Amino acid sequence: MAGAANQPKNIGRYEVLRELGKGATATVYLARDPDSGREVAIKYVRFGGAGGAALSRRLLKLFNTEHGVGQRLDHPNIVKIYDAVVESTGKEPRAYLVMEFVDGTALDQYIHIDRLLPFHKVVGIIFKCCLALDHAARQGVVHRDIKPANILIDKEGNPKITDFGLALNLQKDKDRDSTFVMGVGSPAYMSPEQVKGYPLNHKTDLYSLGVLLFQLLTGRLPFRADNPASLVYKIVNMEPPAVCALNPAIPAGMDPILKKALEKDLYNRYRSGADFAKDLSSVRYQILDDEDDVAERDRKRFMTLRGLPFFRRFEDVELWEILRISTWQEVPEKVALIRELTLDKVFGVIVSGQVEVSYQGRSLARLESGEVVGEMAYLDPEQGPRSATVVTLAPTVFLEISAAAMALSSDELQERFHRAITGILITRLRQANKSLAKLGAVAVRGSAPAPKAAPGGLALLD
Repeated sequence: MAGAANQPKNIGRYEVLRELGKGATATVYLARDPDSGREVAIKYVRFGGAGGAALSRRLLKLFNTEHGVGQRLDHPNIVKIYDAVVESTGKEPRAYLVMEFVDGTALDQYIHIDRLLPFHKVVGIIFKCCLALDHAARQGVVHRDIKPANILIDKEGNPKITDFGLALNLQKDKDRDSTFVMGVGSPAYMSPEQVKGYPLNHKTDLYSLGVLLFQLLTGRLPFRADNPASLVYKIVNMEPPAVCALNPAIPAGMDPILKKALEKDLYNRYRSGADFAKDLSSVRYQILDDEDDVAERDRKRFMTLRGLPFFRRFEDVELWEILRISTWQEVPEKVALIRELTLDKVFGVIVSGQVEVSYQGRSLARLESGEVVGEMAYLDPEQGPRSATVVTLAPTVFLEISAAAMALSSDELQERFHRAITGILITRLRQANKSLAKLGAVAVRGSAPAPKAAPGGLALLD
């Protein structure tokens, strides 16, 4: 086993079994408590170099506080803390935190667009986290660092919130910590009052949990920016996008819930985790599809899109993002998908079937699978009226893409989509040139251009 040579046999009275993970300043071990026989996780931290004594004194106070917090929190969805020790003997102080071992994975594995959990599972996880934070608040404890990496999911799918207060104080592993961007502290999950340095209460945790809920449903954060300063400005001053615009499959009832969770005004935000959980319970079962059926359906749709020429150059993660921001429609024949002179922004891709594009009752073209329709309205910055009508000629599967969601999608997807549409438009312009040439008069033939003169009087022929 890698690193086994340096692995201690014991940490305090605990027998070390194996290493679970390693960061810049801490190593986590699986160990056994000889008194109870249970397996525990030990976060083992070493502090050396200048300032070691001062750090040791600070950590002693911190770990004693952490231990006291752990004694007050007793909830099935909070990782239990059993022991906290700072040893200042020797040249190099060390500290370790003994906690409940959770055999599972961190929630940050499910925040990417191609790995999102089913809707009802996401709501169930956040529901339980709401109740856990409600319990902590009633004990006078504020976490202050709710983020995906600090929520573990056990093998039964239950969340376990970890690192109450500790993660905010220890040095971070900047390569893995999701609240760091290029070594600069990022307030991605922080509330407006937290990024402004105001006094905090339990409502800051509910805001952070709302950010996490938004990300688990859409695969992106509600606020994104190229640098921390811009991100702070957006968190403090801008409203988040509607989650249903980013994922049309989400029930409409989720929008007001997230709006309340992400309220900048503390008085309008959820009063307690219990209130947050109550509202979540009202939408939890609005999508009743079986989880396995939904996963298999999405996999089949993904493979269908992968086979279409339009999506040939899309990365897998971009295809998953397309599926999340679109609606899969099965449309019978002789149904108008788009009508000329209307102002809607409907556009999408013909997955299967056939449609006719017409103008003022005259047919312009017939398009089949892999073709885009409605792209002119999507590209038109003036949002002018439709210049064509699109009617299905046969039962058709139409992937309707939300223009609002596309505008909020990842930069990579937007660039890829623009390139694909540009390619389609160039092909159609070439075809239009050929059709127009058949209707035009005989062209004037020009003479060949004179040879270009090169330096020294020599003629160059292209």
